[in-house]
Amino acid sequence: MSNRGQRKVNVRCGEHTGLVTTGFCLFDTALGTCAIAWRAAGIVGVQLSEGSPEATRARVERCFPGALEHQPPTPVQQALDGIREHLGGALDDLRWIDLDFEGVPEFDCNVYEIARAIDPGDTLTYGEVAAALGKPGAAQAVGQALGRNPLPIVVPCHRVLAAGNKVGGFSAGSGTLTKRELLALEHAPGFDDPVLF
Repeated sequence: MSNRGQRKVNVRCGEHTGLVTTGFCLFDTALGTCAIAWRAAGIVGVQLSEGSPEATRARVERCFPGALEHQPPTPVQQALDGIREHLGGALDDLRWIDLDFEGVPEFDCNVYEIARAIDPGDTLTYGEVAAALGKPGAAQAVGQALGRNPLPIVVPCHRVLAAGNKVGGFSAGSGTLTKRELLALEHAPGFDDPVLF
């Protein structure tokens, strides 16, 4: 784990006040070209590779209209470096990255908080996350919230599985193939075997 975890984490969550995304940039990783989007208060989005830099850029521009592509400020550069290192095998829980969930529903924020507490290599099921929320019948709602996760990797939705530790869904990157790759990278039990393409 990175010693960057010592920092106090800033997570803004709640009603949308009309703030627009300041910027975004693309960056190369072991999984391909990814992107990160931010506002002054923190990171608002991470986009896993869509297969090409152009497709990744187009997806970010759809998700964050009005965001301008430019050089990241120092805290954002540190965040993307941390993501790049994690995807390269230097595992980091990335909890030290400041996030801005303004405009994200409270239920989703609560799901993301639980997901963010799952260490690399560990997993929970949708039902276990629902139970931790005090809503044991809300496994499907948990899955839907994770499907809307704007920050894959930083909010590690790939560490949440379906009942019986089945993969379940994954809306980022190449879907469940990417989810399996991420779990294998993190040496999650049952997923640390090579993935066949």
